[in-house]
Amino acid sequence: MKTITCIIVIAFVMTGISVFTIEEKKGDDEALFETTCSQCHSLNWPKSKKRTAAEWLTIVMRMKNVNDGPFTETEAKIIINYLIKKYGKE
Repeated sequence: MKTITCIIVIAFVMTGISVFTIEEKKGDDEALFETTCSQCHSLNWPKSKKRTAAEWLTIVMRMKNVNDGPFTETEAKIIINYLIKKYGKE
């Protein structure tokens, strides 16, 4: 009985670890968006409305160039592509 219990506990722990790892590991683009954009505002705003590719480009570049956003040109492109893919108008 102890062996079965031990196997069940080990299986549960291993499953829990793998589920935790999957939940914690987001795509690099999503993680960049969340960590960068949440420094200045809530993520509810960009997630609240679908926008065109041109709108996302304008918004993100304004945040970078006018509002001095904490991200590089390369990161801006990654964020823009993520937003278009995830919250873009089709």
